[in-house]
Amino acid sequence: MAIELHTFFNLMHYEYGEAFFGSYKGMRYRLAREPLENVKFTPIDKRGPATLMATVWPEPYSYGMTDKSLMVTEHFEVSQEGLENAVKWFNEQYESRNWN
Repeated sequence: MAIELHTFFNLMHYEYGEAFFGSYKGMRYRLAREPLENVKFTPIDKRGPATLMATVWPEPYSYGMTDKSLMVTEHFEVSQEGLENAVKWFNEQYESRNWN
């Protein structure tokens, strides 16, 4: 695997409404809770539905400066398994495209 699980913040980090950004050999990526909001202090039964949203796009631009048509996004369950599946998906995206 090129991008490893330990590269990412633990699952609780995403409950603070913060996204994680990274890059790997020409591919940029972002992982965030969707909707992106701080729910850390909201009881679980009061939270709305959410996913982990994984997005990849080609370098050189940042998430906010890249044409959305160049981005590929997938949603995963907000769980440890969902986080692991998102990391697996990032690697699959890297391997399936020519990012350089």
